Amino acid sequence: MPDNNRRAKDEAFWKTFADRYDRQPGPINLENGYFGRMSRTVVEEYQRNIELINRSNSVHVRQRFEQTDGPKIRAQLAALLDVPPEAVAFAHNATHALQSLIRNYNALQPGDQILISDVEYDTVKGAMRWLAKYRGVELITIEHPHPATFDNLLASYRDAFERYPRLKMMALTHVTHRTGLVMPVEAVAPLAKAHGVDIILDGAHALGQLEFDLQALGISFAGYNLHKWIGSPLTLGFLYIAPERLAYIDPDMAEPYYPLDNILGRIPHSTPNIPALMTLPLVFEEHRSLGGAAAKGARLNYLRDMWARPARDLPGIEVMTPDDPRLSCGISALRFTRHADQQALVERLLADYNLFTVTRSGSACGTCIRITPGLTTTAAEMQLLIRALTELS
Repeated sequence: MPDNNRRAKDEAFWKTFADRYDRQPGPINLENGYFGRMSRTVVEEYQRNIELINRSNSVHVRQRFEQTDGPKIRAQLAALLDVPPEAVAFAHNATHALQSLIRNYNALQPGDQILISDVEYDTVKGAMRWLAKYRGVELITIEHPHPATFDNLLASYRDAFERYPRLKMMALTHVTHRTGLVMPVEAVAPLAKAHGVDIILDGAHALGQLEFDLQALGISFAGYNLHKWIGSPLTLGFLYIAPERLAYIDPDMAEPYYPLDNILGRIPHSTPNIPALMTLPLVFEEHRSLGGAAAKGARLNYLRDMWARPARDLPGIEVMTPDDPRLSCGISALRFTRHADQQALVERLLADYNLFTVTRSGSACGTCIRITPGLTTTAAEMQLLIRALTELS
């Protein structure tokens, strides 16, 4: 395998990679954090699977998919994470998985406390508020300092654990969807464990662009997407529960289809997108053949640094995400400090430079413009972004 940092700068290689993807003419997409593209070969495989299931209907699903192919695909997913197959169950997306983990977490008593921070995904915040309302527990909300550092993020949690001794469970986002800040999970997790606090990890933006080891991190509960940086069709995500902690998550609304000791009951039993699931072996193969998260992450970080580092020196521009490699990834954000309306600058980027971006708000650090290059983004497009920021600043 070639050196990933050297390959990340190889525009000729990434041009051949980009050629595997069909793209609609139009704006340059710097909003690749919403969902990722499927390669042309994955689209073709997905279409074949749609046609196969449409022709064969339940005969193929009952005789083949449910009996043999489905369990094999689930085992392949587990191998991607280096966890046992009984630790994962497919969901529609990370949100679906996280909602199930939160509402079915059963180790709470009235008067206990649960924790969120300002950077959590809004649906996760909503699920934790719901939990507080219906379980009689107290929701604690903290705000992280800005600009963030490894030490002050860790201090935020250390202070919360000491200030709120009745904390029993917390949501933690691995990669924040607003600014791309990577939370120091490897340091927070053992601290939480020492204080008897369970973590439910939101890994929606982490899988495929960050290298991590769930078992080494000590994470017992997590939800992930497969359609962001892995390259699957939409409607695919999964939840992870460490097998020894399965009893802490109840079957979803008393789901009766599976035995109590089977993780599959922690997601409602329903008809999934079977053609999409059948496409996953090819998706995993393409992900591995490229070099996995190590190669993808190196390329995305290179593209991010191409714009973020010079942008820090521009007057009127604040780059919201630290340069610390422990806290940054391909997703980052900025704001124009001389303008109150960031959406107006999003519209200028599109109208004047053909660059498609989005605003994100809801965290204590304020509204920002999220910049998310993708694996088909070129260095020339990053240079165009720098020119746009320079002129608009």
